[in-house]
Amino acid sequence: MNKKTLTPDGYIPRLIDKQIDDMMRIYGAVCIEGPKWCGKTWTSSNHAVSMKSLGNPERNFQNKRLAEMDPDLIFDGEKPLLIDEWQEVPQLWDAVKFKVDQLQSKGQFILTGSSSPRRRGILHSGSGRIGNVRMRTMSLFEMGKSSGVVSLKDLFNNSVKSQNVGEISLESIIDMILHGGWPGSISMTAEESQKIARDYLLNVPDDMKKLDGKTRNAGKVYSLLRSLGRNESTMTSKTKILNDMDEYEEDKINIPEKDSVTDYLDCFLKLFLIEDQPVFSEKLRSSVKALKKPKRHFTDPSLAAAAIGATREMLLNDLNTLGFLFESLCIHDLRIYAEANDGSVYHYHDERNKEADAIIQFSNGQWGMFEVKLGFNQVDSAAESLLALQSSFLSETSTKPDFLCVVCGMSNAAYKRPDGVYVVPITALRD
Repeated sequence: MNKKTLTPDGYIPRLIDKQIDDMMRIYGAVCIEGPKWCGKTWTSSNHAVSMKSLGNPERNFQNKRLAEMDPDLIFDGEKPLLIDEWQEVPQLWDAVKFKVDQLQSKGQFILTGSSSPRRRGILHSGSGRIGNVRMRTMSLFEMGKSSGVVSLKDLFNNSVKSQNVGEISLESIIDMILHGGWPGSISMTAEESQKIARDYLLNVPDDMKKLDGKTRNAGKVYSLLRSLGRNESTMTSKTKILNDMDEYEEDKINIPEKDSVTDYLDCFLKLFLIEDQPVFSEKLRSSVKALKKPKRHFTDPSLAAAAIGATREMLLNDLNTLGFLFESLCIHDLRIYAEANDGSVYHYHDERNKEADAIIQFSNGQWGMFEVKLGFNQVDSAAESLLALQSSFLSETSTKPDFLCVVCGMSNAAYKRPDGVYVVPITALRD
């Protein structure tokens, strides 16, 4: 790109930058969606030369009102043009698609949004015109908290070099979870960043109303968020969530019915507050039944911690809860690293109770299996579990993963065990 972009001073490069560049060479417009405060506007500015913000209150939200009257009135900026918070005027989707057809050029528009819009009528598919990119909060590697000496490509290519990566304390891991990946809090302490996460959750009822115009009971929303926090990184059913809410809530609010929980969860998904980790089943051609429930995660590990009011002291005294939150941190980062390689993250759990915390599959069909363990003393059992599952896949489907890996919290080295299983600290991993 020869034109000078709007890259903000102090911009920290993100792994998604390359994905955006690639998409802009393919599509006339690129839509970047993700949770509030994950850095969408800053990153999009890095690829744009002009910008129209629909959330800008200047002149009584002039940009938004112009877009509502006639979208052409905000298309006059130099291209690539960033339209920030486009979902404030949902009809812009069709207008951008039409404009792309008129211009017949690639990389003309960048749209950003922190929620899926309320649809008035039917929005046409953007297929062939608008490419979609999912953005997340920052990974440990992007924040400089992972050395990145081991990449996913190294694992798939069987080229991981054994090396010491330094000691890491349990307190440091807890701080990484509490801190989360918010770009605006990089220089903050874990406690200060947790304040952001708590405020984020307090705003959810208002965000839900902005999404679809419906007012919901704030107490029930917070009750559901707490239940999701208690069940982070699990395959929890809606029935179990309801039972959990009924058991734990001391103020005896009227617990919502299953239909209401479905409605609330759907809103959370549209707000990019939570995300499902789907089941891996493509390779299964056997009589063994794989459980089909996805695992549910908050979009950032700090939100899961905030939902249950976790503190450093609490987690030091509750290693079981810490283990689930550490898995949330690892899945969060694995998703970012996988998507940077055009890959996806799944999980596996079958009726025999054999499981893999994560399976990454690249678009070329390669796939690898991961177990996530907080302590180094758990590595042996995790490796045995992965080897047993690999043997089952091989005998029942004649397929096997390209590698097995234990992602560990408190290992001071990255290496390959004699049984062929890799051990990689999360603080050494990158895309």
